[in-house]
Amino acid sequence: MDYSLLIALLIPLAGTLGVMLLGDRENIREGISCLSSLLLLIVVGSMVPTVLSGKTLLLQMFTILPGVTVTLRADAMSMIFALVASSLWTIAVFYSMGYMRGLKEHAQTRFNACFALAIFGAIGVAFSDNLFTMYLFYEIVSICTYPLVAHHQDEEGYLGARKYIIYLTTTAKAFLLPAMILIYVLTGTLDFAPDITGGIFPQGSNSLLVIMLYIFCIFGFAKNGVMPFHHWLPGAMVAPTPVSALLHAVAVVKVGVFCTTRVMLYTFGTDTMQALNLGIPTAYFVGFTILTASIIALSKDNLKARLAYSTVSQLSYIILGVALLTVPGIQGGLIHIVNHAFAKITLFFCAGAIYVVTHKKYISEMEGLGRTMPFTFAAFGIASLSMIGAPPVAGFISKWHLLVGSVEAHQFGILLILIASTILNAAYFAPVTYKAFFGRAPAAEAVSGIREAPLSMLIPILIACAVSVVIGLFPNFMWQFVKAVTG
Repeated sequence: MDYSLLIALLIPLAGTLGVMLLGDRENIREGISCLSSLLLLIVVGSMVPTVLSGKTLLLQMFTILPGVTVTLRADAMSMIFALVASSLWTIAVFYSMGYMRGLKEHAQTRFNACFALAIFGAIGVAFSDNLFTMYLFYEIVSICTYPLVAHHQDEEGYLGARKYIIYLTTTAKAFLLPAMILIYVLTGTLDFAPDITGGIFPQGSNSLLVIMLYIFCIFGFAKNGVMPFHHWLPGAMVAPTPVSALLHAVAVVKVGVFCTTRVMLYTFGTDTMQALNLGIPTAYFVGFTILTASIIALSKDNLKARLAYSTVSQLSYIILGVALLTVPGIQGGLIHIVNHAFAKITLFFCAGAIYVVTHKKYISEMEGLGRTMPFTFAAFGIASLSMIGAPPVAGFISKWHLLVGSVEAHQFGILLILIASTILNAAYFAPVTYKAFFGRAPAAEAVSGIREAPLSMLIPILIACAVSVVIGLFPNFMWQFVKAVTG
């Protein structure tokens, strides 16, 4: 019994209560958010030595049915997501202060409370020991982020939030819940396997039924952004930029791909996927999402919309890597959870900083702005390199292992998809930075008063950007967890 898991879970919940009780004092309210995020990072960090020593932390909380419990577990794969969520919450809290105050946004208490609750759900997902516990926290994330998407409380906000909640809860009820019940009937348990090879299905299980359950799990976790259940994600861009960063980098979509890959590896297992030929068809299926979303991103002039479709594309890299069922492929997919998170939160933070200072949303309006906001656009350019997969930024590590994994799997079609998507990444990211620094200089009156965003926004941008470079140059720390997953 390790109570550090429970403490990690309770910190964001306590932060939520503190924010709600003291919400009328904005400095104290935001101080509670900052303190909660730092404490969570410390507690999650304290688990690192134990997990790296090969031990698994377990805490059973409730027994619902025989073989169905609410149990927390910290292993190597848990730590990949838990470290990402806790560290990025720390950065996002400070950024949100500058953004929300800079725009004098309403309902900041509700915003901070729901933000903390979303992290509570994300940490619960990270530390889930079984499919039932994961499902509970997955749904908590969906419900707690609805008010964040609908934050502006206008027609556009309610429309985006309605689409968001309908897509995510309907797919979970229609696909994931029946799959969970049938898996329990077949196996007598919902616990994840101790490693990624065997899975939990007994020998002799009906092959067609297992394949159907696998498909249900892929579509049931619709937060993973796989087409055709991806429309909620661009629609959710009506939310404030810190929420977009939360959706795309910290909690929501990372919850989706983490759940998907966790179930692929620890419920079905590589042996079952290999035997039933589930891996390579999945890789090609999500390959379609990668290319299609990249093409759509290329057509978007709205910066946040372009970043949203980029996220749809990039998430499928993670699933594709795992679906290759080769060690480099799985490693490339899992490390991309980390690499994408830091790069994408940087990109959204930059978009928010640009909007706070200039109120510009469209790329075509940003010509020459790099001259007045050089740090913001430089950070955007560096994070773009990570998304493209260029060295020395973190995304290169992901892309390299995915390419090697596709070659080892003898899937040259996947290799071509990855190369084509890299070209498309460059095509929709490079013009933003190029126009900002080398585009026609705007008229003096158009940039009068424009300068860098407040330090409370700029410093988190630079920290997130710097982390992308550092984990590209020195990937060994996170790589320890990835290698522990693949053995």
